[in-house]
Amino acid sequence: MLSFGMSACGALDGDGFRPVDPAETTFYAELKPISDAYVPEALAVSGLDRERLAAEGREPSEAMDAAADWVRAVAASVEASPVLVAYPLGFDWMFLYWYWTRFTEAGSPFGHSRHLDIKTAYATKAGSQIIRSTKSQMPAELLSDRPHTHNALDDAIEQAELFQHLVRWGGPPRRPGKDLAG
Repeated sequence: MLSFGMSACGALDGDGFRPVDPAETTFYAELKPISDAYVPEALAVSGLDRERLAAEGREPSEAMDAAADWVRAVAASVEASPVLVAYPLGFDWMFLYWYWTRFTEAGSPFGHSRHLDIKTAYATKAGSQIIRSTKSQMPAELLSDRPHTHNALDDAIEQAELFQHLVRWGGPPRRPGKDLAG
């Protein structure tokens, strides 16, 4: 992992969802590489320079501690427990959780299980199969207007907006006489 970004998107509790501007409260870090192993195609998509990061990137322990402090402060400001929301969750969670458990004493600010997959939430709300729950198959009103740049912070803001839209979405129009399985 060479970079990661996080964006506050709101608080969801038993009384409803209180959104916040996802571009307003953010965290971004670029890390020093921890090994010489990497996928050149993934590096090309990110636009990051490994040599620059080896010289200028943040130490993983410092960056992960700062990120955990940021998560806790944001959650405290809205009097909520932090939950990591991502699309797709598995990819982001795998790296972030490992870095928090490997490089910090406190571990993940999300514990081991406070996370939500936007793709699964969409599939559930839409009555869609997971394989048919990609962003390209979602209704346009759910998607962010932001371009998908593959910059970690841009992508975090885009995902926060997608989640906000999904929370407010009433679901697909129901056809008379059909249930979700129909």
